Parts: sequence; structure tokens; C-alpha cells
Amino acid sequence: MKFVLACYGTRGDVEPSVSVGCELQRRGHDVQLAVPPDLIGFAEGAGLSAAAYGPPLQAFLREEFLRNFWSELMSHPARSLKELWQPISRYWGETSDTLMTLADGADLLSTGLNYEQPAANVAEFYNIPLVMLHHFPMRPNGRLVPMLPAPVVRSAGALTEWLLWRSTKEVEDAQRRELGLPKANRPAPRRIPERGSLEIQAYDAVSVPGLAAEWRKWNGQRPFVGALTMGLSTESDDEVASWIASGTPPICFATGSIPVESPSETLEMISAACAELGERALVCAGGTDFSHVTIPDHVKVIGVANYATVFAACRAVVHHGGSGTTAASLRAGVPTLILWSTADQPYWGNQLKRLKVGTARRISKTTRDSLTADLRRILAPEYRVRARELATKMTTPAASIAKTADLFENKVRATVR
Repeated sequence: MKFVLACYGTRGDVEPSVSVGCELQRRGHDVQLAVPPDLIGFAEGAGLSAAAYGPPLQAFLREEFLRNFWSELMSHPARSLKELWQPISRYWGETSDTLMTLADGADLLSTGLNYEQPAANVAEFYNIPLVMLHHFPMRPNGRLVPMLPAPVVRSAGALTEWLLWRSTKEVEDAQRRELGLPKANRPAPRRIPERGSLEIQAYDAVSVPGLAAEWRKWNGQRPFVGALTMGLSTESDDEVASWIASGTPPICFATGSIPVESPSETLEMISAACAELGERALVCAGGTDFSHVTIPDHVKVIGVANYATVFAACRAVVHHGGSGTTAASLRAGVPTLILWSTADQPYWGNQLKRLKVGTARRISKTTRDSLTADLRRILAPEYRVRARELATKMTTPAASIAKTADLFENKVRATVR
């Protein structure tokens, strides 16, 4: 079988497709990835063939806009959503051209969250199965914001889908016209299920209580598989393990792919909060450069980390709230504090609060005092107990990847039958 896996975004957005691609290739299939130019090395380093897909990440992410997105959304909702979706429209044609080339002769096309609409049109053109990999509950549902009535949350999700369709309708009409497809009269998320497409939920149902029951009506088209992560080893693994073993278990701070606004102020805040609590701090720098910041004795800064092993060795984890990082902290069975800024991060923060295994706060509202208070709260024994209990209900990475690969294969077999 020939599989084309398209995924656009940061490493956290791309890793699910890379993990499934590796398993499909191990099973003897022909696998082609389409990833951002910045992450071709990551995909090829995993042993996969990869083509450039979409613009460089810097052109898409716009760090300052994303940091301030939620505050701007409250003040200027229409303008903020239009600006958020603007890169999707700008590079729609480019992504379509790439997928038309790669998907020629493929048995199945899969896509992540970004650019799923042009991918759906390409799959329709070639009349091949489409699989969506959703590492976040994208489709309208009533479970994302627990403090609001479910019908309100569900309606807001449906409205957002409609607004996105209207905002990108011109470029989608142009793509469909070029492909000889009929003009679309409703948003892609409403058309996609009608072709029997799978919308794989790449996170555990237990992390969003009640969602599986709400979506049972889709008759298996939205299966939950657990987070698709690879747990890759890093050059610093031995050094980090030795440092952790040299003292009390630290609090781990994972800053994510998007650099923090002020590395020096961030590290000063972390250092002060941990010093007041008598804790050590392990900072996983991700996309932030801390090389010009003075590092106190009770703090260790590293680059890329293997979250699967590091988190489990820590007392608690503080991170940005990305889907993959959230799954890693839940699987590790440690209390979590999410300091969110954009995208799906506040929603995962809501779920941690709901599950009572952690808490969350907007990073722009975080101070030394609030960080100290939030850490003191999640370090309470009851949070540790609940986090450990929830971890036993999470799907293992190996099982998640195997189940997803099975779904890919079975979808092709059912189509050619």
C-alpha cells in the first residue's frame, strides 16, 4: 500500500504523522510524508521520505500574534479570527499543488489539523480514502469548556467552522474549480464524514470526560487512539538522568517550540519560585535560547528532552499545554501546571482542572507569586494520587501507534473490497 501523510505545524503537530509513518513503513508499506520545510530533517532522521509542504514555520506561526491571540480575540473577535486564518488562505494553492503531486497513485491520504480542507479536496479528486489525525477535539462538542453550558460550547464550535469556511471560500472554490470538482455549499467538516473519512482522535478519551459518549453517534468514524508520540532518545538523556538522581526529584519546566518572550525574566521567575518552595528546577528549553542567562545552582537547563522518561522522574511538570506534551505529563502520572498562550493550550488546561490532576493559567498573567502558589497547590499529595490513578487509564504510545496503523490499513482494505 502507498500512504501519503501530510502534516503542517510545529514538531508537536508533525510527530503524530511521523510516528504512524514509521510503523506503516515497518509493516512494509510505501510511505511519503509532507512536512514543513523546517522539519524535513526530523522526518528524514526517523527514516522516512519527506517533501516540503507549506511555508517555513516562521511565516505561519507569527509568534507575537499567537502569544496575544486570546486577549485580542476577546476585544476584536472577527478581526482576530480573520488574521488567524489568513496564512491558511495565503498558502492554500501551494499546499494543494504539493498534495496533487504526492497523492497521485496513493491508496490513502492523511492530514493533520492545518490545511485539512485542501487535503480533503485532493482526496476527493483522486477518489481515495482520507484520514484526519486530530490531536485535539476540533469538531464541535460540548466538552471543551466545562464551565459553560454544553449547547453554548457546541454552537460556538459550529459557528467557528462556518466562519472559517466563509473566510477561505474564495480560495477553496478556486481549488475545486481547478480540480474539476463541484462547488462546495457547506464547510469541509460537514462534507468530510459523508465520504466515510476517518477522523482519528489522537488523544485519550479519558482526558476529555464525556466526549466519547457525545460522539458515539458517528459510528466509529471518530475513534480514540491515544497520543501519537515517539519518545525519542536525546543526547542529553544520560546527563539529565544523572542530574536528577543527584538530588531530590525536580520540577520540570518545558517551554515548547515557540520561544518565551523574555528568557531572562522567565528563568528568574522559575528560579525564585522553586527557591521559595525548596525545589530544584529542570528547564527543557525547546525553542527558547537561554544561553545568555545566568543559571542558578538549583536550576538545570537543557535543550530537547525525552519527555517520556524525564517527566516520570519529576515531582511535577509545568508546560505550555500542547497536546503531545499534555499527554506525556498525563502518562507520566505527575501533577501538571499549564501556562498557556494560544491555540488548543487553554482547552487542555481546562481539562486538567476538570480532572483535578493540575491547574492552568495564561502565561501573560503569570507572576513569581502566582507561579509559587500554583506549584504549591499541585504539589499537594491529593494531586499526585489522582495523577497516578489517571496514568493507569492512558493508552501507551506503542498501543496508540499500532492501533492507528491498523486503522489506516483497514481503511484501504475496505475501500478496495
